[in-house]
Amino acid sequence: MDRVVSLALAILLVAGTAVAEPLAKVGDREISRADVEKLMASKLAELEAQRYQVLREGVDSLVADALLENEAKQRGTTARELFQTEIASKVTAPTDAEVQALYDQYKDNLGDTPIEQVRDRLVEYLNQQKGAARQEEFLGELKKKYPTTITLRPPKRDVQVGSRVRGPADAPVTIVEFSDYECPFCKRAEASVHQVLETYGDKVRFSYRDYPLEFHASARTAAEAAHCANAQGKFWEYHDKLMASSDLQVSTLKGTADAVGLNREKFDKCLDSGEFKSAVEKEIAAGSAAGVNGTPAFFINGRMLDGAQPFEAFRDVIEEELSWAGQP
Repeated sequence: MDRVVSLALAILLVAGTAVAEPLAKVGDREISRADVEKLMASKLAELEAQRYQVLREGVDSLVADALLENEAKQRGTTARELFQTEIASKVTAPTDAEVQALYDQYKDNLGDTPIEQVRDRLVEYLNQQKGAARQEEFLGELKKKYPTTITLRPPKRDVQVGSRVRGPADAPVTIVEFSDYECPFCKRAEASVHQVLETYGDKVRFSYRDYPLEFHASARTAAEAAHCANAQGKFWEYHDKLMASSDLQVSTLKGTADAVGLNREKFDKCLDSGEFKSAVEKEIAAGSAAGVNGTPAFFINGRMLDGAQPFEAFRDVIEEELSWAGQP
């Protein structure tokens, strides 16, 4: 029931038109729709994303049905028989090596459970994965035969690019990350970020923005230190050092300045004076306005990708954006 209510609310919020009338009044004070949307930005973003995901699943399902029906009609068979012939029958049984590899991948979660006790579940999982891969492959072939266009577009947030940017200004894909130097999930996401930059090169422009969480004692100071490094033209070198470090004490932040070749006297003066404290506050405000309520949070051409996601999650969104932009 909660999910139904949430989806219904999302539909109303997205479909409804903004009106000038206030949504509430307290004495002489008027509470506008903009006031409410600003306060509830993160929850509204989640609802919009949920609604899109439900709609996209429906579109993909109906597109798949239509493709199979078209091909079945041309072959003089049924969609069910076509599925069995081209997808189900072409899924090979998992080998012992594949089962062992999957077991090894999740061994830390399985503890001392021997492979014999979970073999059936591992085989079932691999069969599902292979079936999904074969279905995607076959539907891809059919989309070339029966031109398919999906016009549904995901919700996007208006997120401004910060001052610390990698990549060309005219790149077809812009990624804005809101992050925290003390956040373990942010550090974990760095591998995916670097893989994205290496894979897509000049097709991606990447911007790093601060969103230090209140319960991380050293995060704000580390963010200010990174701004001080940026003032000397070595933000990315300093940034990479902070992301790789588990020690963000002031003495370490200053020592890191030496490690990347900063003018130590200027750096210390900058950090000790709190020169960039207000800059970090503005970064946090920008993140909150975009709907950020945790880190890391990524916006790929305005599409929110929340948490420490694997490279594949970035790839799927980037490839879709490149396709819509007519990029190979």
